[in-house]
Amino acid sequence: MSCTGHSAEQPGDKAGTDALFTSLLEDSVEDLYESAPCGYLSTLLDGTIAKINTTLLTWLGLDREEVVGRMRFADLLTVGGKLYHETHFAPLLRMQGQVGGIAFEIKAAGGRRLPVLVTSVVKTGGDGQPLLIRTTVFDASERRAYETELLRRQKAAEEARAQAEADRRRLQEALAVLQQSLLPDMLPDVPGMEAASYYHTASLDRLGGDFYDLFPIDGKRWAFFLGDVCGKGPKAAAVTSLTRYTLRAAALHDPDPVAALTTLNAVLHERYTGGDPRYCTAIFGVLEPQGDTVTVDLASGGHPPALLVRADGRAEYLSTPGGLLVGILPTAPFAATRTVLGPGDTLLLYTDGLTEARIGESRELYGDEALRDFAAAHPAAGPHGLVDSLTGLLAGFGDGLDDDTALLALGVPATPTHPGATT
Repeated sequence: MSCTGHSAEQPGDKAGTDALFTSLLEDSVEDLYESAPCGYLSTLLDGTIAKINTTLLTWLGLDREEVVGRMRFADLLTVGGKLYHETHFAPLLRMQGQVGGIAFEIKAAGGRRLPVLVTSVVKTGGDGQPLLIRTTVFDASERRAYETELLRRQKAAEEARAQAEADRRRLQEALAVLQQSLLPDMLPDVPGMEAASYYHTASLDRLGGDFYDLFPIDGKRWAFFLGDVCGKGPKAAAVTSLTRYTLRAAALHDPDPVAALTTLNAVLHERYTGGDPRYCTAIFGVLEPQGDTVTVDLASGGHPPALLVRADGRAEYLSTPGGLLVGILPTAPFAATRTVLGPGDTLLLYTDGLTEARIGESRELYGDEALRDFAAAHPAAGPHGLVDSLTGLLAGFGDGLDDDTALLALGVPATPTHPGATT
C-alpha cells in the first residue's frame, strides 16, 4: 500500500531559507534604525555627528551630507539648549556615562522649534575607554502641548478661583453694608440710663434676620425693640427692614407695646399672605425714667423672655405668656408686663442664637438656665460690662454658634452719672 505526504526538506532548501531570513533580518534592522519613530544619532567624543537616521534628518529638514562630519550635536540645539548642553548635560554624561530624559529644543525645518527628550549613552571599548556617544531623540511635541494645555487650565482655574474669591469679598462687603443698614449706627443717649448692644453675624456670606433699635418717643419716654425674622438672605432682610420701620412708626402713633406689636402683626400678615408666608419674633418696650428708677413696659410676640439682672445678683426672666409669632395669624394676642429698674439693675434682650448655641462634645444647647446663671455672675457689670462678657462667651462657642445673635442691654447706673450711652 502507498501513501502521499510532504517530502523531507532538502539541504539546499534549508540553506536558501536561512539566507532569506538573514537578508530580511539585516534589512529589518537597517530599516528599523532609519525609519524608527524616534531619532538616532552617534557622535564622536567631541560631539561631531558620525551617524544619523532618516527620522531625525526629516525632523531637521536637512540632508545627511549637511550633517554627518560637519555638525556637532550641540549645533542642532537652540541657544538656550546649547548653553545647558555645555554646562550640564555634557559634563554629567562624562561623569556618569549616560544621561536620560533631558528636555531640549532642536532647530527644525522652517524655523520651527521641536521639543524633544534626549537620552545619551557613552559606548566604551574593551579596555573601558570611551569610543563614541549614542543618542536617542524622542519627539515631545504632544507632551509639550499637553503640558502647555495643562498649565493653561491650571492658570485658568487659579484665575477663576481668584475671581471667585474677589467676587465673594465684594459680596461680603455689600452684605456687611446692607446688614449694618438694618441696625442703628449707634444707640442714643437716654437720660439716667446706660445702653449697650452687640450683633454677631454667623456667616459673612448671607444676611441675617436679627434686629434691634432704641429711639425717643417724646420728651420723656423711649422705645426699644429686638427680634428675629424667619429665614436668612435678601427676603429676610426685606422683612427686617419692614419690621423696623413699622415698629418705629407704630410707636410714634401709639407707644403701647401691645398696640405696636398688633400693628406689626397686621402689616406682616397682609404683606406676606400667600405662598411665601413671613413672620418674626419680637419684644417691644417703652422706658420712662423717673428719678433714680426707670419704669419698663414691654410685650413679646413669640420671643425669648427678657432677662432682668438685679444689682444684688438676682437674675430672673420677665414672663410674657401667650405671645404668638408676629405675622403668622390675622389677629394675635400679645401679653404685656411691667417692671422697674433701680440703680445697678440691667435688662437684657437677646435672640435665640445665644441660648441655642451648641456646646461641649455632646453638642448640647447652651440653654436659658445657663444664660441666667451667667448673667447672675455679673450683677455689677452694668449694660456695657454684661454685653462685653457675653461677647466673649459667644466667641468661646466657636462653630457651635451657627446662628446670628443680637444683644441689647438697658440699665440704670449703680451710682448717678451724667447721661450717656454708647453702642
